[in-house]
Amino acid sequence: MVSHSVWIVGTSRSGKTARLVEQFCNWVKSENQYTESFYTKKPGRKKSGHVPEFLYLKQTEPGVLVLAANDDNRRELGDLIVTSTLGKYPVRAKTPLGFFQDEVILFWPLLINSLNLKAQFPVRLRPETEQELATKLWRTQLDEEILRIAGVNESRLVRRILDLLQLAAYSGIPCEDIAQILARGLGENTTTLEPEFLASLLLDWRNWCLERGLLTYGIITELYSQHLLSDRNYQQHLTKRYQAVLADDVDDYPSVARLLFELLLDQGAVGAFSYNPDGAVRLGLGADPNYLEGLAERCRVEILTGPPPESLGEQLTKQMVELVTEPMVLLSLPEIVHSIQTTSRAQLLRQTAEVIANAIQSQQVQPEQVAIIAPGLDAIARYTLVEILVKQNIQVQSLNDQRSLISSPIIRALLTMLALVYPGLGRLVDRDAVAEMLVVLSRKQQVPENSTDAINRVSTDIDPVRAGLIADYCFLPHPDRPNLLPVSAFERWDRIGYAATTAYNQILEWLEQQRSQQELRLIPSPISLLDRAIQRFLWNGSNLPYEQLAALRELLETAQHYWEIDTRLRQITPVETTPYTTIIEFIQLLRRGTITANPYPVRSIGGVRKAVTLATIFQYRSSRRSHRWHFWLDAGSPLWAKGGAATLFGAPFFLRDRLGEPWTAEDEKLAEEQRLRRILADLLSRVSERVYLCHSDLAVNGQEQLGPLLPLVNACVTHSVI
Repeated sequence: MVSHSVWIVGTSRSGKTARLVEQFCNWVKSENQYTESFYTKKPGRKKSGHVPEFLYLKQTEPGVLVLAANDDNRRELGDLIVTSTLGKYPVRAKTPLGFFQDEVILFWPLLINSLNLKAQFPVRLRPETEQELATKLWRTQLDEEILRIAGVNESRLVRRILDLLQLAAYSGIPCEDIAQILARGLGENTTTLEPEFLASLLLDWRNWCLERGLLTYGIITELYSQHLLSDRNYQQHLTKRYQAVLADDVDDYPSVARLLFELLLDQGAVGAFSYNPDGAVRLGLGADPNYLEGLAERCRVEILTGPPPESLGEQLTKQMVELVTEPMVLLSLPEIVHSIQTTSRAQLLRQTAEVIANAIQSQQVQPEQVAIIAPGLDAIARYTLVEILVKQNIQVQSLNDQRSLISSPIIRALLTMLALVYPGLGRLVDRDAVAEMLVVLSRKQQVPENSTDAINRVSTDIDPVRAGLIADYCFLPHPDRPNLLPVSAFERWDRIGYAATTAYNQILEWLEQQRSQQELRLIPSPISLLDRAIQRFLWNGSNLPYEQLAALRELLETAQHYWEIDTRLRQITPVETTPYTTIIEFIQLLRRGTITANPYPVRSIGGVRKAVTLATIFQYRSSRRSHRWHFWLDAGSPLWAKGGAATLFGAPFFLRDRLGEPWTAEDEKLAEEQRLRRILADLLSRVSERVYLCHSDLAVNGQEQLGPLLPLVNACVTHSVI
C-alpha cells in the first residue's frame, strides 16, 4: 500500500519548509475538488478511481497540527501556511513542548481522575522557580559529602538532577525507570552519585509538584507520554481534532514526538515531515534524530537536492571536512575563505570589527548581510564588537542575548525602590544602589516631533555625580526602614542644582506616598508597585528602546509568576514567615542572575532589521538564517566540536537506539566528529559569498588555541585587512 504521508529529506536551505507548505496546499486543493459524497465515505470503504492524498478532511471542524522545532520557526511556518491558504483552513502551529503543555492543561480533569490528583488548576513552573523549589526540597539530602562526590556546587547539581527527569520524559521513559537506565549507563563509575539516590530525589520532586498542581517541562512531557497518549478518551479527542500533521525539522524533536505522530498516522491522519541530516542542533539537549528518522518507513520519501547554488555548501563542505578530519592532507582553501589572525584575542576582536566596518562603509556588503558566529560569546567579546561597530553607526543585533535581568540598571533601580517602600528589606540596599536608582528614576526622554529615534536621546536630571552626593548625605541605612532624607540634610545642597533638586523631591514625594499606601494596604502586591514605578518614571509616554522594554516586560512576567507560585504554595502548606519574606527571596533570586530578559517576543514590523547579526553557533543554527558574509570568531577554539552548547549530563543514556548503554571516550570522540561535520555543512549552506576565519593564537585566558578548525586556518591565506 502506498503511503499518503510524506518524508522530506534535505540539507539546510534545500527547500524543505517550502515543500511542506506546498504539500499542505496540495492537500487542501485536493480536498476542495471532491464532492460532498466523497466526505461521507468511511475510511475503510473501497473507493473507485483516483484517491486524494488528503483522506480525512470530512469532519465538521477538521484541523491541522503544525509543529516546528522552536518558537521563532513556529511563527514563521504558521504565517507561511496561513498566507498560502488565505487563512481558510484551521491550523494550529506549536512547538512539540508547547503542544504537550497545552494538551496536559486542556485535559487536566482527565489526569485528575486517572492519577487521583487534587482538583486544582495546574500552574507551570519556570525553570528558575523549578530550581529554587527543588533546592529547598532537597537541601537536607544534598549535604557536603554529596556535593563533594558530585564535584559541583549545589546549584549545578540540582539543575543536573532536574535535567535527568526532563531527558527521561523526552525519551518516553517513566520516572521510575531512571535509576535502572543510569545504573546501566554509569556502570562502576564511582565519581557520580548512586542512581537510586538520584531517582528517589526525582520521584519525591515529581510527587511534591503534582500534589500542588505544579508543572515543569519534564513533568508535562511525562504526563503526556505516559498517561494521555495511552488514554482511549484522549486518543478519540485527538484524532477527531487533527486529520493531518505537518512537522518541520523533526531532527530536533524529542523521542515522544514520534509516539504522537504514530498515533495520528495509525488513526488515518496524513503527515508531512521534513528532516535535515545536517541538522540535529538540539542533539544532547533532548532531541533524538535517529529515532525520529524511523518514521520515514511509514512515508513516501522525497529527497531534495543540496543547498541552493548561491551557497558555499556544495563548493566547500567536502574540502573543509577533509581538512578537519585528516589534518595531514595538504590542501589550500579558495580565496572566498579569508582569515584574520592575531596573537591576542583583544586584537582579534578589534580587527574583526574593523574589517566589518570597512566593508560596510565601502558598500561591499550591507549590515544585514553579515553574521558573526562564535562557539561562545563572553561579555567582553560582545561588548567590544558592539561598541566598535555602533561607533561607526552600524547597528548590531544579538540573537537571544540572554543577559541576566539584574545586569540592567533599570531593573536594579526598581528592586532598590521595592526595598525603600516595603519594611524589612533594608539589608538589600546600599548607597551605591540608591545613587543608581536616583539616576534611573530621574530620566527624561525628549524626542523631536518628526523623529522616531528615541534610543540616543535619553538624559537624566540627576547625573551620577549628584546622585552620589545625595546618596552619601541623604540616605539613612536601617535594617528595617531605610530612608531618604530631604535634600536640605546636605549642608551644601545648593551644589545639587535646581533640576536635580526638583527631580529628587519628586522621587522622595512619590516614595512617601507609596509607603503610606502600603501601610494602609492600598497596594495589592509588589507587582502593582513595580507597574506604578514604571508608569511614573520610566514609561511616561516615551518610546523605550527594545532592550529596556524587554527587560521590563520580563520583570513583570517573572514577578507575576513568582507571586502566583507563592500563593499556590501557601494555600497548600501555610508557612509562618515574615510578611515580606517573599519579596526578599524574589530580589535574591534576581540577583543570582538566573533570569534573563526573554519575555514573550514582540514581532518586528517591516523588513529585516539593518543590523549585523551576532550569535553563537547554537543560536545561529537554531534561527535557520543565512547571510552573504560569515565571520567565524575564535576559529581555533576547542568549543567548535561542542557545537556552542553543552550536552546535558546523561543525555546519551536516554537516546532510544542506545538506552542505558555506557558512553565511552570513543563514543564521545565519534560524536564530536559527527557534530563538527554537521556544523560545517550547515553553516556553509547558510553563507553565499565569503567566510572569514577569525583566529587568535591565545584565548581570553591566555592559553594557546588548538581547536579542531585550526587546520582550516592554516590552509587559508591570510588576506590583508580591507
